[in-house]
Amino acid sequence: MKQQNVFTVAIIIALGGFLFGYDIAMMSGTTSQLESLFDLNSFWLGFTVAIAIIGTIIGTIIIGKPAEKYGRRKSLILLSGLFALSTLGSAFAINWEMLLLFRLITGILLGCISVVTPMFIAEISPAKKRGQLVLLNQFFVVTAIFLAFAVNYLLAQAIETASWRYMIGVEALPAATFFFLLNLVPESPRWLINQNRSDEALAVFKRIKAENPEEEVRIVKESVEQEMALGHGKLFVKENRLPIIIAITIAAFNQLAGINAIMIYAPRVFEMAGFGTDASLLQSISVGATNLLFTFVALFLIDKYGRRTLLMLGSVGMVFFLGMLSKSFFTQNYSDLGGYGVMIYLMGFIAFFAFSQGAVLWVVISEIFPNKVRSQGQALGSFTHWIFAAALIWGFPVLNNSVGGGPSFGFFAIMMVLHFFFAWKVLPETKGKSLEEIQVEMKKRS
Repeated sequence: MKQQNVFTVAIIIALGGFLFGYDIAMMSGTTSQLESLFDLNSFWLGFTVAIAIIGTIIGTIIIGKPAEKYGRRKSLILLSGLFALSTLGSAFAINWEMLLLFRLITGILLGCISVVTPMFIAEISPAKKRGQLVLLNQFFVVTAIFLAFAVNYLLAQAIETASWRYMIGVEALPAATFFFLLNLVPESPRWLINQNRSDEALAVFKRIKAENPEEEVRIVKESVEQEMALGHGKLFVKENRLPIIIAITIAAFNQLAGINAIMIYAPRVFEMAGFGTDASLLQSISVGATNLLFTFVALFLIDKYGRRTLLMLGSVGMVFFLGMLSKSFFTQNYSDLGGYGVMIYLMGFIAFFAFSQGAVLWVVISEIFPNKVRSQGQALGSFTHWIFAAALIWGFPVLNNSVGGGPSFGFFAIMMVLHFFFAWKVLPETKGKSLEEIQVEMKKRS
């Protein structure tokens, strides 16, 4: 069996993050066209954008058992192939109802992918590099967001009518690439041990150049046997109380920062501040670039300074910049910093979000659950994340039309104050610990 560097394997798996990052940001370039084409009011525009997010909620509910039964690798291969087809269905939609149907299907597939991808990476990663490797998933998410903003702008300039079809259809290319590359990676060794296939797991650990493959198999097998002896295999038991609370809370706060609503409606936010449509699309690229840059920074910080430190520092920065955005919209004074105040405040918020909440969320959720219920726990965290995302994305246009940007950004700022105390008082530090060591600590604190 040909050896592979674990970093190479993680990069391929992390392309799953590219798909849902691109899809989220891509819709920002279509909203004005869809609003006009289908004569949508703010409620139905929000619904059209949010229906894919509603689909992700369904996906997170249904993927746990299939991923546990058929494995991480086979699940992602099937999901990526179907995703390529569903995006083409949306691009060629002949009416609003057909668009909604295929966007819903796309969302379901994204929900499934968002569960399996970080979990798969966590299960193949050595403890000392796990934060960085799982964060590759988020790095590809924000890389895709940046590229989506850039591609949307270029397509809008190059194509006079119906450029939204091309914006959606281009997603089929990374999906097809992901489909073919997945055939080059091995299955999760921890999943193989869960399936009593320890010899195959040993071969995988050797293939990805684990430091001590035999010891890795022994530790994971021992942990699984202990869970089985305790009758585990169920998520909602007393021993899992703390990881459940952490997964739900950190996922909720991730969206209560307003990130997905801001990303998707970034051009609209700039238009509210007095920028023209083309300028708004162009400045959205700066938001994506900031997100990408500071997620890259987080790659080098997360295993050095830990998860809690990044979250607390990020909370402070997000509170400040969200507060400044709220002030700008309350006073309707957009002349700060040479007229670029809103753009700079938005970029500041994105920077602090990217290296804290954006970087840490999927890492923590992928670490805190026992082997036998990791897929269920990952699904719970993803489910919570997308429930809040759907509510905010659907509700943001209505909220802005009714109360304006000031209260909207003020609400997000207050949520990040609460998030600071959650990270400080509740969240344990997991850096440098094996998944099995984390389970022992979680059981002691539950």
